[in-house]
Amino acid sequence: MVVGYGGADILHGCSIAVEEGEIAVIVGPNGAGKSTAMKAIFGMLDLKSGEVKINGEDITSISVFERVKKGMAFVPQSNNVFTSLTVEENLEMGAFLRDDNVSDTISEVFDLFPILKEKRNQEAGELSGGQRQQVAVGRALMTKPKVLMLDEPTAGVSPIIMDELFDKIIDVSKTGISILMVEQNAKQALNIADKGFVLTQGINKFTDSGKSLLNNPEVRKSFLGG
Repeated sequence: MVVGYGGADILHGCSIAVEEGEIAVIVGPNGAGKSTAMKAIFGMLDLKSGEVKINGEDITSISVFERVKKGMAFVPQSNNVFTSLTVEENLEMGAFLRDDNVSDTISEVFDLFPILKEKRNQEAGELSGGQRQQVAVGRALMTKPKVLMLDEPTAGVSPIIMDELFDKIIDVSKTGISILMVEQNAKQALNIADKGFVLTQGINKFTDSGKSLLNNPEVRKSFLGG
């Protein structure tokens, strides 16, 4: 993908891919183009060149709305819940495209995130940061996506909550949903990743399995603090 704002390109031909049921993580320094890549894949930014495919189908020219219908779901880093709505109402909002009975999917989300079941009638704005992230992920899961895209899912949460969120992300992937996420906590993210992409200045610096990247001396020195 080549993507830019105005005359300046941010991505200079980077490639990102995730297979069914995989966890793929995009890491790299600030300004590397990580979030830009996610927005481009989801259709929030137009590509100057390149293409986006899902299940082999070229979806480069379709809208965000149509991408959601094709099986993409995106959880932005911030402002990702309706604070004045209850937890359950947030989940129901996630099912806006569906015309079938969504109660089974709500039950599945509550099984995945038991704290949300406990707080189902509480306004999302009253929840902790980690609980809000669970609401945001749960709402995305209401679309029954093939690919779940997470932009900095552990931003601003404590290390304990970060570990819990990563555990939940693993649980989601085990259901066959592909996970593509940008994460600042690179070491922890690569530890759970099937595949990792290290971006620098809008290009793929390294692409390998999460384990291989963790064990790569150059990656450790340059991006993981040794």
